[in-house]
Amino acid sequence: MKQKDFKELGPEELLCKIAEILERLKIPYIITGGFAVAIWGRPRFTGDIDIVVELFQRDIGALCKELLLIDKGVYVDKEAIKDALLQKGEFNFIHPQTGLKVDFWISKRDEFDKLRIKRKIIKRINSQKINFISPEDLILVKLSWYQESGSQKQLEDIKSILDISKVDVNYIKKWARQQSTITILDKILKNN
Repeated sequence: MKQKDFKELGPEELLCKIAEILERLKIPYIITGGFAVAIWGRPRFTGDIDIVVELFQRDIGALCKELLLIDKGVYVDKEAIKDALLQKGEFNFIHPQTGLKVDFWISKRDEFDKLRIKRKIIKRINSQKINFISPEDLILVKLSWYQESGSQKQLEDIKSILDISKVDVNYIKKWARQQSTITILDKILKNN
C-alpha cells in the first residue's frame, strides 16, 4: 500500500482505510463508540474512532506496518500494541496533521466479547462495508461504561439508541443481568 496524502481525509475516510487494513489482514473487528452511536442513535460529535479488535501476537508486526503506511507522521507504537495485547487494554493510532485518533480496544475474548464480534452488523460508509457493533451490544457496553464512570453521555447515547433503533430487549436484559447493570437498564426502560 502506498502512502497517501491524508490531509483531505476526514474521520469517515480514515475509518474506511483502517477497516480495509483489518479486512486484508483478516483481523476481526467491530466499530463501537461515537461512530456506532451515529449509526444506531442520534449522531453526536466524537473526537475519535473506537474499534474492538481480536488481535493475536502474530498480527502485531503486519498491523503496525500497515498503519504506519497510511501517511507520514502518524503515530502508532509497536510496544504499545504488545502491552495492550498482554493487558487486554487499548492502543492508539494518531494522525497529527488532522488530529484524528483511533482507539483500538483489544477483545478480552470472554463470552461477551466473542459474541459481540460475531453479532457484527455490516453497514456501508462511502460504499465500503464496515463491521459495526449491534445496537443491543452497544447499549450493553454503554451500560457498563455508565456504571463505571457515571457519565451522563452514556445514558444519553443509550436513550437515543432505544428511541431510534429496533432492539431485542430480552437479549439486552439477559446480558444486563450478567453484567450487573439490570437496575440501570430497568430505570432507563421505565422512563423511556
